[in-house]
Amino acid sequence: MEAEKKQGQKHGRSGGRGGDKPFRKREPKEFEEQVLEIARVTRVTKGGKRMRFRAAVVIGDKKGRVGFSTASGVDVQKAVSKAVNRAKKTVFHVTMYKKTIPHAILMKYVGARVLLKPAPEGTGIKAGSAMRVVLELSGISNVVGKQLGSASKISNALATIAALKALRRKIEKTKVVKEEKVEKVEEQKEESQLAS
Repeated sequence: MEAEKKQGQKHGRSGGRGGDKPFRKREPKEFEEQVLEIARVTRVTKGGKRMRFRAAVVIGDKKGRVGFSTASGVDVQKAVSKAVNRAKKTVFHVTMYKKTIPHAILMKYVGARVLLKPAPEGTGIKAGSAMRVVLELSGISNVVGKQLGSASKISNALATIAALKALRRKIEKTKVVKEEKVEKVEEQKEESQLAS
């Protein structure tokens, strides 16, 4: 018995499960995920009712990337993992300006209408339910949001995502306005020179 123990120590075996395998740290996840809604859905077939679970999941890295998807599975865990994999394919970059959105936007998706407004530093996220989850995971830290239509979490999440996709950069807008003003001033100068 003692000889076996010594032999085990010689080969580096600790005696417990796993042996002398080195401890491996888990790699940090690329995206944070949050389950928005889990619903039990049934399909009526010839043989009876077929029950499954539908999961709606929002993923984001809190640095300007966010995605959303739904999926159904036999159990909750399968539905969530399927939804996460699908959401990874829908990830997009959110246009931000000083940790808020560059301009106010009203977006409609099916029955849901959402209004997003930029807010000054220190305001935080003033929005509820599905909007809040999407905005937090996208990395926007100061914004005011309002859900005006449907109470459906999925519709409101999709409307919020559509609004974030439709955002334009404020800098580009101001450049266009300045260029138009410069062109008008030049035209007026030419007209005054022709008149004189």
